[in-house]
Amino acid sequence: MVQNYLLSLLLLLPLVNQSSIVTVLIIVTVFFGILLLLGIRKSYKLKKENERLDAINKKIAEEEDKPYQDFTDGHMYGGN
Repeated sequence: MVQNYLLSLLLLLPLVNQSSIVTVLIIVTVFFGILLLLGIRKSYKLKKENERLDAINKKIAEEEDKPYQDFTDGHMYGGN
């Protein structure tokens, strides 16, 4: 009888009330929202860096396509 009374009393007492659940959900939502914004920002920065490096790569490739120019002709020890 005492066990039944304690069990029914335990079931009637809420272990977690509604306001604490809402508070925890708000905190979790804000945390993951911040992580999402940081990830989007990082992705944007990486995209810009990739475009910059592609431009540099194209510039270097254009320079490599030019024929070799001998720069020792005007040198004082060169083959005059």
